[in-house]
Parts: sequence; structure tokens; C-alpha cells
Amino acid sequence: MTYVVTLQSTSKEISALSAHSSVPSSSTQLTDQTGEPSPEWFTEFFTELPNEFWRRAATPEMTAADVDFVETRLGLAPGSRIIDVPCGSGRHSLALAERGHRVTGVDLSAEAIEHARRAAAATGTAVEFVLGDMREIAPSGSFDAAVCLGNSFGYLTPAQTAEFVRSLAAAVRPGGGLVLDFGATAESVLPGFTGEARVMRTGDITVEATVDYDVARSRMLSRYRFTRGDDVMDTTAVHHVYTCGHIGDLLGAAGFTDIGRHCDPDGTPYRLGAGRLLVTARRGRLPVVP
Repeated sequence: MTYVVTLQSTSKEISALSAHSSVPSSSTQLTDQTGEPSPEWFTEFFTELPNEFWRRAATPEMTAADVDFVETRLGLAPGSRIIDVPCGSGRHSLALAERGHRVTGVDLSAEAIEHARRAAAATGTAVEFVLGDMREIAPSGSFDAAVCLGNSFGYLTPAQTAEFVRSLAAAVRPGGGLVLDFGATAESVLPGFTGEARVMRTGDITVEATVDYDVARSRMLSRYRFTRGDDVMDTTAVHHVYTCGHIGDLLGAAGFTDIGRHCDPDGTPYRLGAGRLLVTARRGRLPVVP
């Protein structure tokens, strides 16, 4: 069965296409000859066409709701220092900066970072946008909060994810806050999973998508065809699937405490089958590494 979604403000339908990325005018395939996606798939995925799709699909209302959640749940003081990683095209970074916070946005997509910098310059918004890898965050311990929004949390392998969480902890001061946004929690994706094909459209961009679940490796393989006129991009995204309990264990091992779980920016508690998990936490004392 195939169904068509014309995107307006439905984040659930586009959660796997979070954030970042110049695509050649010919068809581009980012898998190997066996069809197996590279573990580094995200380093090439986020080019102009996927990025532009996301920029159109994510409405100002969605962004405002996310930023309200971050400010409210973390109790951010005016002028807080925040690291947004990965920041994609900068929508959350810009919105947080417009509310008076000092924001650093980090992303490995050159196209997304350049777009974000242009947007900041056009509005006179002060944001430091850094072209960099989410796996290589400096352990400054100087940020009041870290945010990882837009469903990017599941991109990395389990070992890399654990390292990423430790890096977030090392970037945030003791008592600082954390918000993780994740749409591939096991409790979200597995109940009623069918892998039905879907078609999504924003203006002249059409995305055809199918999803397979890799039982042996607990991951979703989302195969996309992006089309805009003569531009066609065939690619596969990977989201490693974690349970709520596993995410809590990862955060606890990295030194985070006071873990909260929500399924909506309005603060609704997370429940089985909810399409989105928003995790909040506080950085306690960093664990001693033997």
C-alpha cells in the first residue's frame, strides 16, 4: 500500500529526514553494490535536496514549540550558552538566539551551515555556526545546555552514540541541561510497524520512502527517492533503534541525572506508541574513566 502525504506541519511523517545538506542533477546512490548503507551514510546524505525538503517541511510553529520546550523544561536563564548539535540549517539555533541566548550550532553539512550563516546574516542574528562532526565536540564544560533536535540521535553506531553522549556531557557545565529529540525509540517504531511505502511532497520536491527493520542489528533502513524536476537522489538513511531504558542507561553512564521523558513539546509524558521521544536531563558529576 502506498499513501500520499502533502506536508504542512506533521513532524511525525518527516522525523527520519531531520536536518542537514548540493546534489548533482543526475541520480545519486549512497549505498554500496549490495545495497548496504555505509556506516558513514550521514556524511554524504545531507546535501541541498534533502536539506531543502526539511527546511520547507519544518514550520515556524514546530520550531517555536521545540524552543519553548527547551527553555521551559531546562529553566534557561537569559543569555544562556547553548550548543545545538547537529544543528542542520540552523532553525533551532536561530530561534534560541533570537530569544537572547548565546548559541553555537555544529553540523557536518557544508550546505546546511552556509544556509544557516546566510539566514543569520539576513536577520542580524548572532549565532556561531561551526562546520564540524557531532562526534568531535570539544570538552569545554562551558555550555549551560546542549540540544540534539530533529531525530539525529540514532544516526551513529551504538558505540559512537555512547561516545557522543559522553561528549555532550563534557561540553556542558555541572548542572547544565540536555534535550534529546528521537523518533526511533523502540517503543515508538515497533508497535504496529508495517514498513508501508509513503510519498511526501513539499512544493516541487517529492519524496518516495520505504522502511525496513533490520532485526539482527536493531535498526531502521529508510530508503528514499528525492525528486525535484530533473534532480533525483536515491539514498538510504539508518536509524539505530534504542529502548527508553537503554537511552537512560547511556545518559546515566555519561553523568546525566534527572532524566525526563516526554512525547510532545507541551510536556505530555512519553507513552508506548508515541511518535516522538523528547528526553531532558541534567549533567551531574562526570564519571571517572578507569
